[in-house]
Amino acid sequence: MRERRRIRVTGIVQGVGFRPFVYALATREGILGHVFNNSAGVIIEIESDPRSLDRFLTALVEETPPLALIEKITWERIGLGADNSFTILPSEIQREKQTFISPDVCICDDCLREMLDPRDRRFRYPFINCTNCGPRFTIIQDVPYDRAQTTMSVFPMCDECQREYDDAGNRRFHAQPNACPVCGPRVSLITRHGDSTGLTGDAAIVETQRLLIEGAVVAIKGLGGYHLACDALNETAVANLRSRKHREDKPFALMAPNLETIGQCCDVTEHERSLLTSRQRPIVLLQRRGDLPVAHSVARGNRCLGFMLPYTPLHYLLLHPSSTTNAEPPFTALVMTSGNIGDEPIAYRDDEARERLQNIADFVLTHNRDIHIRCDDSVVRAVNEKPQFLRRSRGYAPRPVLLPFEFPQPVLAVGAHLKNTFCLVKDRQAFISHHIGDLENMETLASFTEGIEHFKGLFDADPQIIAHDMHPEYLSTKWARDQRGVQLLPVQHHHAHIVSAMVEHGIEGPVIGVSFDGTGYGTDGTVWGGEVLVANLADFNRVAHVVPVPLPGGGAAVREPWRMGAVWLAEAFGDDFLELDIPFVRDLDRSKWGLLHRMIEKNLNCPTTTSMGRLFDAVAALIGIRNEVNYEGQAAVELEQCADVDSAESYQFDLLTGTPLKMNPVPVVQSIVRDLMDSVPATRIASRFHNAVAQVIRGVCLQMRERTSIGCVALSGGVFQNMLLLQRARRSLLDEGFAVYTNEKVPPNDGGISLGQAAVAAARLRRV
Repeated sequence: MRERRRIRVTGIVQGVGFRPFVYALATREGILGHVFNNSAGVIIEIESDPRSLDRFLTALVEETPPLALIEKITWERIGLGADNSFTILPSEIQREKQTFISPDVCICDDCLREMLDPRDRRFRYPFINCTNCGPRFTIIQDVPYDRAQTTMSVFPMCDECQREYDDAGNRRFHAQPNACPVCGPRVSLITRHGDSTGLTGDAAIVETQRLLIEGAVVAIKGLGGYHLACDALNETAVANLRSRKHREDKPFALMAPNLETIGQCCDVTEHERSLLTSRQRPIVLLQRRGDLPVAHSVARGNRCLGFMLPYTPLHYLLLHPSSTTNAEPPFTALVMTSGNIGDEPIAYRDDEARERLQNIADFVLTHNRDIHIRCDDSVVRAVNEKPQFLRRSRGYAPRPVLLPFEFPQPVLAVGAHLKNTFCLVKDRQAFISHHIGDLENMETLASFTEGIEHFKGLFDADPQIIAHDMHPEYLSTKWARDQRGVQLLPVQHHHAHIVSAMVEHGIEGPVIGVSFDGTGYGTDGTVWGGEVLVANLADFNRVAHVVPVPLPGGGAAVREPWRMGAVWLAEAFGDDFLELDIPFVRDLDRSKWGLLHRMIEKNLNCPTTTSMGRLFDAVAALIGIRNEVNYEGQAAVELEQCADVDSAESYQFDLLTGTPLKMNPVPVVQSIVRDLMDSVPATRIASRFHNAVAQVIRGVCLQMRERTSIGCVALSGGVFQNMLLLQRARRSLLDEGFAVYTNEKVPPNDGGISLGQAAVAAARLRRV
């Protein structure tokens, strides 16, 4: 008996070696038929006896190529064909598009070995790749994923590359970026003003190494944009980069040649090792060691360093000896920070890089392969042997998060204002964008709108429903309101945070959701940020929050934590706080406080806030850590860095009864003042404060479980980027028998908001 089946495979199945994998399986089983790509995925027709066909289908799932992600396999019996072999047919473009796009992945071991082999024709070629590695998302212009629809279309393959590309048994079969020194892209070194140095290819790379060793700052074109690089051991070079980039305090990311070098600088656990060496190659935050050789200016006053390993061939060449006579890597580590100034998006087009980076970089190592979509490095840390994203971008986007239910129609969620991402949902797939950044300027807003149009084209979706934040002044909200002919669904900020953690774990609620962050627009028009919600996917009830206080000057209070320090002292001691004998009060500018006091009395530019993030700022200011910040969250980050991680001592919040419960920090502030008067070290004060926050979370959740019988807790919001707080809160809840859910696939900060918005919108649509 013979049978023929038509199989349709959707998911990340293009540009990942899936068709040659199918060809090899069919050949192994003696199956006739064919396979081809179309805009909906991969179509396979197989013909043989039923037992062989069943084995083929089993192997299709169990032996999938490493970069592939099968979302769905469907098949049907059809009439017998006239094949006398199994073949790979050309791609077919259809109206419907349901294929996924692979993220960019690091160079594979096979390509790395070839690149460093003097006998190989791609020896020291910085664009070597195959079906198992290299650029994907950042070069694709449309689907199906064929060379003609990528930025490689301008590089016709030479005869040898074409033979590899056409050979189904070759590792480079239909590797769309396939190239070699004869026919492919090449690097060149130019001056900061765009003038040629006359150096291209390997000579340009070797000269770049020399410039970096001598202390230069070099802009280097990568997969998703330009990096700014310098020798991480050279204090002068790092200080110059920091000054030119206008980045006063925020730590720089580092790239080291190997794990051994990273281990000399930081403690690395097995889970952190697996993150560092993964195909995604994110920046991983690691605990630094005392014998650190890198420059002080890399990460002043921070217990952690962000390290990544090389992920492009060019990175390996820069960090690898340029001569076989010298076995030592030229650098212990390079600073590799985004090529931008301040809050601008990363530069990715050559002309804008020359314009925007000419006053930062001394030279530019560029190349002539265009980047179609910008994509920053991802940032992750290991918490309780699980990943916690601080930024989900290169290596992960646009790989979808699979949701526990199917959306009745496509939805676009446009995210928040800071750390923006957007999310396009179709069927069960949530396609979360690369990191867009803070929507503070026209460049970032343009990146946001361009990204949305690109995703709509790639995933064949024109959503008529847009979910957005409730804040009327967010640029993402304004953009949503400017769209015509669509249904708008406003989603409360903290509800979106909680739901982002819920849908990751496939739960629909209800849960006790603890959402702590800096700023979120509340349903009452005030600034929320210290919220406990009883929530399901569609709705929530606010059951507890931090006692509201004035936020004098609005955004100015975010940039100047001393304002919140003074506000909480006034809450705890009244006007008498000015008589307290503590350094904060002694150093306080009375005229500035007098102005703020009058603003508060007259309610001028003083919205009320329940923000836990602002309470962290206040404590950081009170104990002398930070009165003004240079980047969002800096005071809270430094407060965590200050804390004694071994101390179990704790302050105590008051829990004020009522509906909702109110978490009152006044006793905590009063205790901090007493400790300051007694000269208790800041490390112990910081630790006691962290423990107090963990304990008030525990106390509220216990009361809510008693009232509602809900035993699940979801923790989300930017404050839970604080690993010390997250670990202590989670442990205290687990000890009380709660099931605890945290973000693992998207950041707990506002980078995860878009996923939560989309899921809330879907739940409300399902309910209608």
